[in-house]
Order: sequence, then C-alpha cells, then structure tokens
Amino acid sequence: MDVVIFIGMYGIVINLILFIMMGIDKRWSKRGSWRIEEKKLWGIALAGGALGGWIGMSVFRHKTKHTSFKLGFSLITLLYIAGMAYLLNRFYL
Repeated sequence: MDVVIFIGMYGIVINLILFIMMGIDKRWSKRGSWRIEEKKLWGIALAGGALGGWIGMSVFRHKTKHTSFKLGFSLITLLYIAGMAYLLNRFYL
C-alpha cells in the first residue's frame, strides 16, 4: 500500500475517532454520568486526531470554554498540517 494512502486513511480514521469521542463525552456530560478522561482526548489529538476533536468541539459545543482545548487542538492541527505539507513537498512533489 502506498505510504500516502496509508497516512491519509490513518488521518481520516483517527480524526473520526476523536470526533465521535467528543460527541459521546458531551452526551455523557449532559446525563451526569461517567466521562472520558481528558488525557485520553489529548492522547488521540496528539496521535493525529486534533482536527476531528476541534470539529467535534464546534459541532457538539463541547469543551468550548476550555482555552487549553481550543488553543491546543488548533495548534496541534496546524503543526500536523505543516508537517504533512513539508513531507509531501520533500518526498513526493
């Protein structure tokens, strides 16, 4: 499998996972039940899912008052985009 396709598929899956996790955590917070640990959300974000987390924050209106999440997910997303652009430019263009 081509590396670019693998990385693209990985990015889609990991972002979808964090997007769904944000929705689940929002639902559970409304019910007052068990929550997903913030360190798990951060771990998935650092693994490449920050964009999905950021979109999930917007769609579900979850963790939007947490400056660390707003800035952190945005910064991680920008770093990943810059890194991917660099790697694609360096090795594939």
